[in-house]
Amino acid sequence: MKVAIDRNRQRGGAKINLVLTLILLGSMIFVGVMIAPPYFNNYQLQDAMKTEARFAGYNRKTNEEIREDVWKKVQELGIPVKREDIQIVNDNNTIQITVNYSIPVDMKVTQFTMDFHAHGDNHSL
Repeated sequence: MKVAIDRNRQRGGAKINLVLTLILLGSMIFVGVMIAPPYFNNYQLQDAMKTEARFAGYNRKTNEEIREDVWKKVQELGIPVKREDIQIVNDNNTIQITVNYSIPVDMKVTQFTMDFHAHGDNHSL
């Protein structure tokens, strides 16, 4: 009889461990789904800005043409940036593009802001 009682306790403990593990995994997936997209979008924006800076010098684009191309990418990615937030420095064949922005993240339990400082230039040429 005592053996049967011990086995029932072990089964109950295994069920609790399973539930806690599922809650932990679900929480990790939720956090990943909420945080990963802004980082991925920032990576894509920086890549587009670097490409734009590299080719803008060869194509002799004006600052406004560069800003327009970056603005199109910002809109495509849905990044909360105003057109005037796109800063361009173009001197002595060096082009630097900078965009600073913040994205609020609501985790249902807490809220915080993710700050990004995207930068692209043609220094690596």
